[in-house]
Amino acid sequence: MSYWQGRSKRKPSGGRLKKRCKKRKYEMGNPPTETIIGPPTKKFVRGRSGIIKIRLKKIDTANVTDKNTGVTKKVKILKVIENPANVEYTRRRIITKGAIIETELGIAKVTSKINQVGIVNAVLINE
Repeated sequence: MSYWQGRSKRKPSGGRLKKRCKKRKYEMGNPPTETIIGPPTKKFVRGRSGIIKIRLKKIDTANVTDKNTGVTKKVKILKVIENPANVEYTRRRIITKGAIIETELGIAKVTSKINQVGIVNAVLINE
């Protein structure tokens, strides 16, 4: 099944829109890669203009930065505490940008787009 990201068939009011053209290849999308905690597994995807995106299927480490000292360390991810992107993602322990994770240094917020960069960057949350 392909993912189509073109214009909707409906107006905001619910009325039908006239079809302007057929579906085009450049309107295609990809299914989301739902990153979980585990031994690192990557998938390479070709994007438009030949760029390569690195999709993480599993990851167990994160680059965590402490804002106060400015020091960055590579630490182990212990668990996913919360994911504001989707309530279901919290229950299934899926990591996306904005997810709150527990690491060896403490609680951190993910700041990188994991499905494009292939790295988990996070910032410590001071409570």
